[in-house]
Amino acid sequence: MKKAYLILANGDVYEGSSIGKVGESVGEVVFTTGMGSYMETLTDPSYYGQIITQTFPLIGNYGSINADSESEGAFCRGYIVRELCGFGSNFRKEGELGDWLTARGVVGLQGIDTRRLTKTIRESGVMNGMITQSLDGMDKKLAEIKAFKVKAAPANTTVKAPVKLGEGRKVVLIDYGAKRNIARELAERGCEVTVVPCTYTAEQILALSPQGIMLSNGGGDPSDAKFEIEQIKKLNEKKIPTFGICLGHQLMALASGAKTHKLKYGHRGANQPVKDLVTGRVYITSQNHGYAVRSGSLDASVGSVRMINANDKTCEGIDYIGRPCFTVQFHPEAHGGPLDTEFLFDRFIAMMDGEKKNA
Repeated sequence: MKKAYLILANGDVYEGSSIGKVGESVGEVVFTTGMGSYMETLTDPSYYGQIITQTFPLIGNYGSINADSESEGAFCRGYIVRELCGFGSNFRKEGELGDWLTARGVVGLQGIDTRRLTKTIRESGVMNGMITQSLDGMDKKLAEIKAFKVKAAPANTTVKAPVKLGEGRKVVLIDYGAKRNIARELAERGCEVTVVPCTYTAEQILALSPQGIMLSNGGGDPSDAKFEIEQIKKLNEKKIPTFGICLGHQLMALASGAKTHKLKYGHRGANQPVKDLVTGRVYITSQNHGYAVRSGSLDASVGSVRMINANDKTCEGIDYIGRPCFTVQFHPEAHGGPLDTEFLFDRFIAMMDGEKKNA
């Protein structure tokens, strides 16, 4: 195995061995606590510009399964594991994960102390890093690492042209880096889903005569998405039933006058507890985000916080007042689970059908 290193912006160096594509890559180093669903993680466009660290020590034990992918490729800048399984075992397996990483150009690293790395990120916050095969020219490498910034994530992960799926109620899904399962969940509930690029104007979207609008997940700093926010403001005036997930949740909040802020190390994993303040129930959710809607920044006459994270009390869901719209920070479509909050798609369907459904 070829020796490889992770260099963090704080100067820490981790030595391991190369997996996937041999090369050099700079990105924002984050960690996810998911024990499985690594195919879904690797193909989630929300990881655009980031180097993913898996906290679970053995990854790849069921090989690669393309049917589990949430997009066509991998948008992350790198992949770090404690140990990569070289011989996955599963009746659905199509190949080995290491070969999948190589074929998709993902630069990776294994054999480092991922527990130490995770503790560093938790204590110091998310920071940039570089996966490299050489420590030569450290000053230049550190300068490159510190200068890196995730930019234009929605524009670099969106579809290039509209795509249709299913039949029934007309829903326009604005793709800011959408996971495939969002469209599938809607199609299974009797919707004709038209996935459109995030570059579409409000006028182009309205020309499709949608009965409902879906704002997808995606990556990057939500406050950078100026064009997308302006289009949502225009769409809001039409009071079309709207459901937002993850980045879509943040963009709707910004379009409605709220503020967002960067979390210290974000929420990434399949075990995040979310409390519904209306029903009092707690759900276990899948999440992948580094930003949140700032508590108290949304005018109470515009919307009310419906859900909060049971760990750190950050905003996880908003019900808007005077228009048929609600948004959540987590992923109710979680392919791989948990499935606790799939009912939110039913709530959206009921909203399009003119019903009231708060359960």
